[in-house]
Amino acid sequence: MNPARGITPMPDGLVPSTISDTLHRNALRHPDRAAVIQRGISGSRHELSYRQLNARANHFASGLQELGVGRGNIVMVSSGNRVQCLVAYYGTLRCGATFAAVAPSLTSREAEVLASVTNPQVVLAEDWSDEGVKALGSTADIRLAFTNDTTASIGGIQTMEEISSIEPASGPQVAINETDPALIVFTSGTEELPKAVVIPHRNFMIATTPSWIIDRYVLASDIFLLLAPIYTMAGIGTVTNLINVGATAILLPKLQTELVLEVIESEGVTNTSQTPTFFRRLVRAPTFKQADFSSLRQCHIYGGSIPSEAVQQISAKNPALEWAVYWGQSELTQLGISGTFRSLEQIPDQDVRWIGTPMQAVEIRVVDEDGRDSEIGELLCRSPAIMAGYHRQPDLTAEVVVNGWLHTGDIVRVDEDLNVFFLDRRKDIIKTGGMNVSSAEVEDVLRHHPMVNDAAVVGCPDPEWSEIVCAFVEMVDGTTWEEESIRNYCSDQLAPYKRPKIYETVDSLPTDDQGKVRKRELRARLLD
Repeated sequence: MNPARGITPMPDGLVPSTISDTLHRNALRHPDRAAVIQRGISGSRHELSYRQLNARANHFASGLQELGVGRGNIVMVSSGNRVQCLVAYYGTLRCGATFAAVAPSLTSREAEVLASVTNPQVVLAEDWSDEGVKALGSTADIRLAFTNDTTASIGGIQTMEEISSIEPASGPQVAINETDPALIVFTSGTEELPKAVVIPHRNFMIATTPSWIIDRYVLASDIFLLLAPIYTMAGIGTVTNLINVGATAILLPKLQTELVLEVIESEGVTNTSQTPTFFRRLVRAPTFKQADFSSLRQCHIYGGSIPSEAVQQISAKNPALEWAVYWGQSELTQLGISGTFRSLEQIPDQDVRWIGTPMQAVEIRVVDEDGRDSEIGELLCRSPAIMAGYHRQPDLTAEVVVNGWLHTGDIVRVDEDLNVFFLDRRKDIIKTGGMNVSSAEVEDVLRHHPMVNDAAVVGCPDPEWSEIVCAFVEMVDGTTWEEESIRNYCSDQLAPYKRPKIYETVDSLPTDDQGKVRKRELRARLLD
């Protein structure tokens, strides 16, 4: 190995391109550039340069290697968005192991499920007094903590600092193949139990990051405010792309609108990305009117229809701001479909369900129920970014990846220019009286009523109609529920079979950490 480069050639003499290598090279190219900045709620600020992040990753990797961790092992991390989590990520990859992050809020039952699926050899966590964390680590060979704050009364736990005390020249000398698994990402589980998606290094290196660069979704000069949790593909995938191109990532401990507005201005943020739900909440924040958005180059929307009113209010503060819509899946290594616009008038067909056109490394088909090409149907994708599979679930993998095509489970419309419009998840289509109803369409209609802040629509079992349309409505603050007004409004906007038969008001819709509505909980509420 050439110690100056820190890269071990593959057996055939070719130098592999891996995720951890890009951090090493960027540390050589611009060592003093900020790689990651962590901002705290109380105003604290912690910054690591590329040189510092690379060095700390090397220390952690060498410590893991001394403990016998390497290729074939899984390091599971229970953490929110913090600098040490990125150190653990790149250190894990550098020693040849696979990184799997989970939410620190898991219950013991949820943790047991994920641990049984992956069988991690190492568990690194924030709080070892938490029952969910204990369940994660119950069968792990090695248990680690970020700090010793919660380990004093628990035996057998070392801290990151303790195992990182070795002084490595340039990290472990491990031969890592591009097809080795870099990540295990758990799907969001808003509809069903999470699946463990295995992502090799090569997917980012030859597909996702190049596609992001081609579409100018991220630039080396960007200061990107990361609002997605690192334990999701939107979070860890975005960080990976940012470090690959040499940009700066800003992390926040919690998704608070007031903190987001302050950090955008004080840090000169150029990009941020979140769900429509978040942008609607952002413009309602008390300090939004005074907020400065002049530094922003792009705002990215994913996980729902374009929030027209929020877009208009934010764009009024920065007319040069470019909006980007995005559709992707964990099974596609965050890839799929994207598009940009500066005004609502530029959106194709003026349809807020537009999610863009296929990115450079993605080929798409839209097929009907018989597998024939169609204008409306299920979206299929072929790409070098398709996952290696679901961990230890070859049969399930074979169900969704057929002849090289990923069956996404999303129902879309595509036009002759390859503009794609998201209609619904196949599982969210409500079948009532022999007709199919898109929950997304009904939700969009409801959101335009002046009394409605947000809405979620699900199907409820019915002996006569098979299912009936049911709406959960989050009201605008200070308004009074008037069901007759809502029903009359929907009668003007929707065909009879699409109109909700049942309405329930909620203080707030149940969402996951990315702002995606947990419809499974709503369905359960109806059954109760």
